[in-house]
Amino acid sequence: MKSLALILSIYFAGLSSIATAQNSVEKKIVITGARFTYPLVEKWIKEYKEANPAVKVVIEPRTTTDPSKYDLLIEAYESEKVTEDREYLYLGKYAIIPVANASSKFAKFYGDKGLTRDLLEQAFFHNLFDSKESDLKAEFTVYTRLQKAGVPTTFAQYFGFEQEKIKGKGIAGSDEHLIKAVLGDSAGVTYNNPGLLYDLQKRTVLPGLAIIPVDANDNGHVSKDEKFYDNLDALLTRLEEGSEIKNIPTEYFHLSIAKHGYNPEALKFLRWVIQNSQEDLHAFGFLKPDQKRFNAEKEKFEQFASK
Repeated sequence: MKSLALILSIYFAGLSSIATAQNSVEKKIVITGARFTYPLVEKWIKEYKEANPAVKVVIEPRTTTDPSKYDLLIEAYESEKVTEDREYLYLGKYAIIPVANASSKFAKFYGDKGLTRDLLEQAFFHNLFDSKESDLKAEFTVYTRLQKAGVPTTFAQYFGFEQEKIKGKGIAGSDEHLIKAVLGDSAGVTYNNPGLLYDLQKRTVLPGLAIIPVDANDNGHVSKDEKFYDNLDALLTRLEEGSEIKNIPTEYFHLSIAKHGYNPEALKFLRWVIQNSQEDLHAFGFLKPDQKRFNAEKEKFEQFASK
């Protein structure tokens, strides 16, 4: 009997170990995608883990390709990867604005005068400074992303171009590397989203950078009331309230999960995010989504999650 009891004890202990190991694997969530959203997503992860300490949520940084295995994908534009086998959740928006090295001649001239749509296209898509056709009055060097990515794609498509048509020096890496390039070049100019251009604590433009105002009503010149870039919150408010704002591209970012064979823990995380994400958007330089669209997103996702 003692031998039988010992065998049973070992057997059930083994089953318990297997179950524990399985639970451990099932409670890990892998997220990848657009790097500029990571600070925001890390905030969500921290808060989620406080309420769900048994769940391990990790970001697997994207390189030139996505990791081979992941549960949730963050994208910042509608790419060819949007497929029928994933469920998409549109959570917020981001803006893209031109920025220059603060000590550059470009910043000193256009930081006050601003850029019309025509000048924006001349600078970023035609690089006409050295041409007799150019209206640009200050020397500059454009820096752009080397790899295909959400921010340059959105920026280019707003003006009727594709990303590869942006003229300038291609920089490998992420959107943060564009900022580093501009800071290291006294003639540097680029484009980026506000969350990377402002000090998120002070809500002011990062030292060494100058936001270049644009012709926000598209009337051919930049007036004083179109220079709303000194404070991040003022910028976000103006963009959200100004439905007719021109020459500042905006786009949604989304999280997606496989429709079939998904990680149940990833689905729980997404359900938490959709209920708790909106108050963090402004803090990290993002715009809130259109409320009607967001309500529709919540309803659509809940229908998927409840199947």
